[in-house]
Order: sequence, then C-alpha cells, then structure tokens
Amino acid sequence: MPKLTTLTKAFGLTICAVPTAHGVEMAAGDWKFTANGNVNVHYIGSSCEDEATPAVVGGLACRGSAGEDKTSSISNGLLPAALAFSASTTQKGYDLAVTFGFYPGISTNDGSPNLGQGATLRNTALGTAGIDMRQVFLTFGNDSMGQVLMGRNIGLFGADAILNDMTLPGVGAGNGNYATPSNTSLGSIGLGYIYTDWLAQINYTTRDLGGLKITLGVFDPVEPIDQLIPPGGTAPPEDSPGFHAKIAYKGGDTVYLSATFITQKHNGVTNASDFDSMGFDIGGKLTFGQAEILAWYYQGEGMGTTALFLFGSDGLGNERDSDGFLAQATYKFGDLKLGVNYGESNLDLADGELSSALVETNKKFTVGAYYSLTENLTLLAEFTDTNSEAHDGTENDSSNFNLGAYLSF
Repeated sequence: MPKLTTLTKAFGLTICAVPTAHGVEMAAGDWKFTANGNVNVHYIGSSCEDEATPAVVGGLACRGSAGEDKTSSISNGLLPAALAFSASTTQKGYDLAVTFGFYPGISTNDGSPNLGQGATLRNTALGTAGIDMRQVFLTFGNDSMGQVLMGRNIGLFGADAILNDMTLPGVGAGNGNYATPSNTSLGSIGLGYIYTDWLAQINYTTRDLGGLKITLGVFDPVEPIDQLIPPGGTAPPEDSPGFHAKIAYKGGDTVYLSATFITQKHNGVTNASDFDSMGFDIGGKLTFGQAEILAWYYQGEGMGTTALFLFGSDGLGNERDSDGFLAQATYKFGDLKLGVNYGESNLDLADGELSSALVETNKKFTVGAYYSLTENLTLLAEFTDTNSEAHDGTENDSSNFNLGAYLSF
C-alpha cells in the first residue's frame, strides 16, 4: 500500500506500509501549519488459552479468566487514533519545525474517573477514553548540514520493523479491551521485534548522501519495567544517558535497508544488580512491482523482550541474551493487498539461572487482507495465531481475528 503521510511527516521516517493520507495545511505569514491524523476501529474476536493451564511469565498469548476463554471487543488496533500538529518555517537558511502528537484511544480507561478511584472493571458505563501524548519535539537544519531533532519522539532501535509491519493499520496479535495508556494491540511487538517506544532524545541526522543517511543520538535512560524496588524505596538515578544510532539507505522506490544500534547502562538498587544493555537490528524491504518482501532481525544482551529492557537481567546483575526476527510478504491486486507475516522473539536465561516459567519464545503468524476503498479509507481483515513457550516447557496458545477500518487524513 502507499505511504502514510501522517507517520512520515511526524516521525521523519521514509517508509511506512499504511494508506496514503493528505494532511490539512494552512499558511500564516512565514509559517505553515499542518494537521494529520487517523481513526481506526476494529471488531476483535479472540480464543485464549484456558486459565487452568499454567501461565508463561512474559508470554503474549492471551489467557482466559473467570471461566471464559473467548473475548469480543471493539478497539483500536496496533495504532491508536492520532492527531499530529506541526508548524514549520525557514529562517536565515535554516528549516525549523515543531510537532505535537496526540494519540487517543477508543477503549475505556482502566477504572473510569467518572466512577471514582474504586472502579476496577475495564469497561463500564460512564467511561472515558485516554490520550497518549507521544510526540513533543523540534527540528532544525537544512540540506547541507542535515537535521537536529530534540524532544520526545519514536526511538531508533526497532522502529523500521514496526513501521513496516503490515499489521500497522490493523491489529495483529491482541485480544482487545485495551486500557489506557496503551490503547493498542501488539501487532508483532514481542513477536519479532522489541517495541521501539517513545523517548526523550537529542539526535543528529546527516544530509542525504546519495540515498544514505546516518543518525547519532542520546536518549533519556529508560528504567526496566520489572526492576525490583524495596518497599518504600525508589529507583536509583541513572548516571549516563542511553545512546542509539541508525544507518539507512533508500534506493528509489524499490530498496530500503537499515541497521540500528542501542546501548544503556542500568543502575540497580544495589551495585550487584547493575547491568548493561546493548543491541542491534538489521533488515530491509524490497519491492518488485506489486510484490514486497521484508525481513528484520535483532539481537541483544540485556535488552530483554517485548519492551525495552523487560526481563533484561535476572535481578542479580546478570544479563539475558535475546534475539528475534520478522519476515513478511505482500502482493497487491489493484486496490486489494494480501499479506502474511511471521515473527518470533527469543529470550535466553542468564548464566547459572535455573529453568522457570519465564518465557523462552513468543511467536505468531498473521494473514491479512487490506482493501483501499478510497485513497484515505482502508477496510481490512486479519487472522493471527500466537504461541508462547516457557523455559520449563509450559505453552500457551491463542488466536484472534479482526475486521475493521482505517481512515487517515
């Protein structure tokens, strides 16, 4: 499918496999104001693992509860809805711009504020939806010096994998009823790539060097989600930023290749629990007429799985290794695109760590059909099968299908 202007402009990236959108533009003196966005809505039906089966810790196959293993929902997919505002101008030979990105969901908050703090149900009457403020950044530069980006925006590691995932306008893996602040399904997150996330960062990107661009940057260090903090204690401050880099090559409309690198030191509650994270990904997309194939591979030490640094260490300062890949093929028949993708993410135990119910592999495949009813409206259907396996042999399986629409502007 054609590229999505919303993501291309807001993210500053070059490729994305979702429908074309034309932003609303307005001039005011020397400034140009642009608004882009989307709304996507899906019916999602899921068949989850029986709750009597032991859970895989960190497994991404959905599980039943309260005697039910099937779910139905009307929710966002891998993308929340979006409304991004940008303002740009040129002064003294420098291109200047700012972007604010609002990403609301359609699912009711987990515990509606209209019902008070005691509410525990995910979806009730009098509910409200949440807004995820993902983007607040500025850029400056020109064709000769390149560009500097400062603020909160999408990270570099894993970004191209998710932005080229065919399930981006759809759902992929997910069982719906998504509470704030995520508002979204998994797509192939944790099932072929680690989520790139949205980071406070300062980056420099070179000018276009015959299709090649290089980005170097620092980002606000990210605390591991599973870090163990003693009762009444606080997470220790990080004494250095994280570092990331990217090299990308675009050869016309047929070839795109990229590789990224990321590293960060983590200060544990004690010195003994300090650990380091380092990872890379590499991959690309090739277009042959109406056919596209892509693959991305990642590997890391202390990177964990699914989210940045989740399960990255054993809590004693010993890093866990991880790797994974996403492979995908699509073909367009006029306005209809058919596609299949498969991904898996693997997490090793740390040296000397005993086998447990901790996830060893999350994997899934998705088949999808995406029909461009108009230039801006896509109707789609997907089926996804997900499997999670623990180091002790425990397995969880689930599947889901979705029917929905994605409208961009």
